[in-house]
Amino acid sequence: MTGMARFGGVFAPLFVVWALLAQVPGGGWGIDQAFAADEDGATVRQIVIEGNQRIERETVLSYMSIQEGDAYSSAKADESLKKLFATGLFADVQMHREDDKLVVSVVENPIINRVAYEGIHAVKEEDLNNEVQLKPRTIYTRAKVQADVSRIIELYRRGGRFAATVEPKVIRLPQNRVDLVFEINEGPKTKIAAISFLGNKTYSDGELRDVISTSESAWWKFFSSSDSYDPDRLTYDRELLRRFYLSKGYADFRVVSAVADLSRDDSSFYITFTVEEGEVYNFGKIEIKTNLEKLNKEELKELVLTKSDETYNASLIDKSVDALTFAAGSKGYAFAEVRPRVHRDKKNRVVDLTYNIAEGPRVYVERIDIVGNQRTLDRVIRRQMKLAEGDAFNKVLLDKSEKNIRGLQYFAKVDVKQEPGSAPDKTIVNVAVQEQSTGSLSLSFGFSSLDNVVAGVGLSERNFLGRGLQVGTSVSLSSRQQLIEFHYTDPYFLDRDLVGGVDIFGSETNYQTEASFDSRTKGAGLRFGFPLSDDSRLLTRYQLRFESIFNVDSNASPLIQAAAGSQVRSVIGYDYYLDRRNDPVLPTGGWDFLFSQDFAGVGGSVRYLSNQILVHNYYKLAEDYVLTLRADLGYIQGIGDEVRLNDRFFKGGQDFRGFKSAGIGPRDVTTDDAIGANGYAFGTAEVSFPNGLPEALGITTSIFTDFGVIGGATVDSGLAGTDEYKTGYAPRVSAGLSLNWKSPFGPVRLDFGQPFVKEDYDKTEVFRFSAGTQF
Repeated sequence: MTGMARFGGVFAPLFVVWALLAQVPGGGWGIDQAFAADEDGATVRQIVIEGNQRIERETVLSYMSIQEGDAYSSAKADESLKKLFATGLFADVQMHREDDKLVVSVVENPIINRVAYEGIHAVKEEDLNNEVQLKPRTIYTRAKVQADVSRIIELYRRGGRFAATVEPKVIRLPQNRVDLVFEINEGPKTKIAAISFLGNKTYSDGELRDVISTSESAWWKFFSSSDSYDPDRLTYDRELLRRFYLSKGYADFRVVSAVADLSRDDSSFYITFTVEEGEVYNFGKIEIKTNLEKLNKEELKELVLTKSDETYNASLIDKSVDALTFAAGSKGYAFAEVRPRVHRDKKNRVVDLTYNIAEGPRVYVERIDIVGNQRTLDRVIRRQMKLAEGDAFNKVLLDKSEKNIRGLQYFAKVDVKQEPGSAPDKTIVNVAVQEQSTGSLSLSFGFSSLDNVVAGVGLSERNFLGRGLQVGTSVSLSSRQQLIEFHYTDPYFLDRDLVGGVDIFGSETNYQTEASFDSRTKGAGLRFGFPLSDDSRLLTRYQLRFESIFNVDSNASPLIQAAAGSQVRSVIGYDYYLDRRNDPVLPTGGWDFLFSQDFAGVGGSVRYLSNQILVHNYYKLAEDYVLTLRADLGYIQGIGDEVRLNDRFFKGGQDFRGFKSAGIGPRDVTTDDAIGANGYAFGTAEVSFPNGLPEALGITTSIFTDFGVIGGATVDSGLAGTDEYKTGYAPRVSAGLSLNWKSPFGPVRLDFGQPFVKEDYDKTEVFRFSAGTQF
């Protein structure tokens, strides 16, 4: 007896439609109902599999609940069909009975030959491939395609394109293969039309818009992504608002809701924040409690930033906790815990605060995970860590590790956090970095009051091959200078905390405008450095230089004419550097110190001793206001002879804004030639401040004043007249404005300097421009 019927009769058309939509051969999901109804319990002597091409018979049987020799059961047949469809291997499965045989007919789902995308511009194909789950040589199913369509749309939404649409197309190929093509209409970015606030009384909508990271769309924000809608950014904005109000004394503040409404044409969002400000609180009683013997409460009180009767500020509590934790760690309490206990008096609007400091449980570093370093090798980052797997966890060393990684300046962002490990006494350190361009192509251009134009180009890479190697070359082919330099530095020489480097250089410079001569230099050098402590280093060096002064103008200063000729300089020297800044990239506190000394005379034809000192001090005056004080001093002393012309200090330009290069210092006033100085002492006071421009533009501003003295050149009495040479130490003062722009093409700097105290023979330069690009 034979017979055939569709399983679930009325559902058969649904499966036919499903198969047609999937653009694969259609069919149904069926069993022989007559066999099921009339012959339950009959023995299945043989199971025949039909229609399978790639999938083995045994594989099909392995998914079935009914096997050869089993008594037939409609429940088992139904279960077998469900299991076969659940594998995703088949587009259609049917069962029917031929005598004592059970025939299973299958239609296999096709294999994907290729996945392609059409219409993509805003998203890289690599990002799409990482997002979708269907890959070449995987089984095609409609459910997986629809899931990938959703993933692609979500990817575009994360990028601010909410109007994006995706239509999958299937191209049939021989041997039951298909090409899957996603036709994508990206649509425009969904912008932010307006941001409004409800419930704010103290601060206006405009003031609160400056607090959050999301911004309203504007024509000039073509380089910014902050004006496109991002749900994650909206969550971050809620936290920014909370931090802002808590820093202003509003201890009860909360964000009730943040709603983004999409316009009818799907082109823009309208965002509304609903807030409850509450009342302003002050700090009340501030206490420190600890049983740790080595900690002095009076000393710790000096570190606490929260003061009684001052306006409540939650950020000061966090900073105080960090300072107290660091202080406890520096006293040997590596596992100290600082827990602030807050008591809020709503009636008097006062917050009492107690810092409890106790020895926490011992915790060890289980492992260190590094993510985000696509180019930089793991070991380059790990060697900056002061902690290693198995070490006792120490917050002080963790903070130093983060500072060291930031100091590499390979990364735009560095986030070092800890999370619980596999046991209570273990912790995992997560280092998340975001790489930035470390190569630079620099261009410089200067314009002086004498219409003097100076240009140059330099190429450097601070993270060569992702190994932390520093390679740089400078080439200049301007009418003023022909220069070629090559520098190579390994900051972890021999896989140790040592610095090794090689320098090769050659230049020919036209100083006719400044001093009526040309100079040629060529040579090479070696460098070797090592740490003296966690924040100090010593770098030693040796250079062999061949230098000559030639093409001296016949009307040049007699001193310059006498200096014509060639010399060999064999120079050994060192740099001692001490860094006590609070941040190696954007310091707002602390200081650093550099002392350099060079001795020429280990062979060669010139002997001298040169000393230079450079000091920076940083002070945070207020939020976004930073004062930088700079001291730059230098002196050179000839040994057994006068200091040669090209060993002296020629200052100006970037060294002293408002004056051109070699524009200040000793000069032959008769010939108007600069003759260089034996000594100088410069100072700079510079204040960076907010300029009111949107942060997305990346423009920072500062005002400065440069001041100091320069002079001390010695002149052979046989060459000098009574008033020909101005060699005494004379003061100079200038002031001006600096603009720095982190443009998409690289850093751009504009300096406007005006001299106020100068000598009549000085050469001024009121504007200086420099620019570069990064890669």
